[in-house]
Amino acid sequence: MTHVRRAVQRAGERFPGGDPEAGIETWHAFSFSGFYDPDNVRFGPLAACNEENLAAGAGFPPHPHRDVEIVTWVVEGELTHEDSTGHATVVRSGDLQRLSAGSGVRHSERNESPDPLRFVQMWLTPSDYGGEPSYEVVRALSEDAPYALARADAVLHVRRAGAGGTVVLPDAPWVYVHVVRGVVRMGSDTLSAGDAVRVLDAEGVEVGVQVAAELLVWEMHAEPRFG
Repeated sequence: MTHVRRAVQRAGERFPGGDPEAGIETWHAFSFSGFYDPDNVRFGPLAACNEENLAAGAGFPPHPHRDVEIVTWVVEGELTHEDSTGHATVVRSGDLQRLSAGSGVRHSERNESPDPLRFVQMWLTPSDYGGEPSYEVVRALSEDAPYALARADAVLHVRRAGAGGTVVLPDAPWVYVHVVRGVVRMGSDTLSAGDAVRVLDAEGVEVGVQVAAELLVWEMHAEPRFG
């Protein structure tokens, strides 16, 4: 692997949030809500990567968003989504959900099943603001079909490999890797579930898999334009 600029963030370095007494546990990779770090606001257009655990019956009541692309990957359990444009959906393990807030939308997210719910939610800032909100669910997203997020000039890859395998990262100015499951190695760094790495100007980067792994990999080509 050629030398690349990368920064590792361990699972334990994420900022804890949520409301544990209400059954909501959250770990933030970037500045979010009441936590602000001026040196950790975004990476390319990626402005949030939250690991969420919701106990049975727990959830987030209706709340507003605008000018943000919200992509959710359900790891375990079932996520019930409703929004002000009329969508009411149950998103299951292996499904991808995308909500483009556009000029404004309200939504709620709940765990209405008796089992725990775990998901990763990622927010990206679009290149252009405004427009009508839109929504999509891709069932059982395949690693052979990367998900293009055109409004943010980004692509999400789901990569899986068994022990001893190799994952080749896409070439891009910004590449963000979140380890969902397993153990992988990038250069001298060993990464486990919940760890993440940010790679600048990725080219020919390979990740070795030590324990069967699932990775969420963002390939990003443009920073957001503000104003």
